[in-house]
Amino acid sequence: MKIITSRENPHVKQLKLLSSNVPMRKRGGKALAEGVHLCEAYLQGNTPEICVVSEAAEGNQEVAAILDICEARDVACLQLPSALFDEVSQVERGVGILFVIAVPRLNVPQVLQHDAVLLDQVQDPGNMGSILRSAAAAGIKQIYCSSGCVQCWTPKVLRSGMGAHFLLDIFDSVDLQGLISKAQVPILATSSHATQVVYDSELTQPVAWMFGNEGQGVSPHLLEMIENTVALPHIGAMESLNVAACAAICLFEQVRQRRAW
Repeated sequence: MKIITSRENPHVKQLKLLSSNVPMRKRGGKALAEGVHLCEAYLQGNTPEICVVSEAAEGNQEVAAILDICEARDVACLQLPSALFDEVSQVERGVGILFVIAVPRLNVPQVLQHDAVLLDQVQDPGNMGSILRSAAAAGIKQIYCSSGCVQCWTPKVLRSGMGAHFLLDIFDSVDLQGLISKAQVPILATSSHATQVVYDSELTQPVAWMFGNEGQGVSPHLLEMIENTVALPHIGAMESLNVAACAAICLFEQVRQRRAW
């Protein structure tokens, strides 16, 4: 364990940039996974580059167990004074542990052939993380995000995803129009104007779901390319559902049909 006390330390400067600077994260291909749950989830199939703990966290049994694993894997482990750790952290009253992790660099498949979720300009970190979490729980493996989406590897999206990132192939800044044009599976988009209800849709075969922006929905130019649109019926007098709630309903209707099948 290396103890660091200076704000001028290169590690501390890097951590602050990774915490707050999106371009820095993209250029370096790094992200911060903070909190016991995220760190434990990451360790199940991956090894972090750096493990950082606050001085106050050393007495925590869960943190100690994570440190033991990291040290056994020769991960660089750093300890910061609690006040300095708080300057890096984006979690209020957190336990005091985070990982520096490598963001997977993936090539977008040329042809869409499997179950997937396509996201068009989803901009809220909480919604993005919730959609990723629902997708992973529903057995989806591939997520395609347009350039207008919030960056998936921000600390807020990672926390909201609760470890889903580590179970998914996430493709950022994807040309959804090009992807749809070559898709070998049906594309289903949600729309309040659709006449077909999601519960009446055939979902036992591979499909790709398209979910759109919180306020505007799926972009018109993408909707024009999609033959299948579905609606979620409302009993109450609400105009629409939150996009993350909508995604969860659709994905788990798919799960329900496949279990019955």
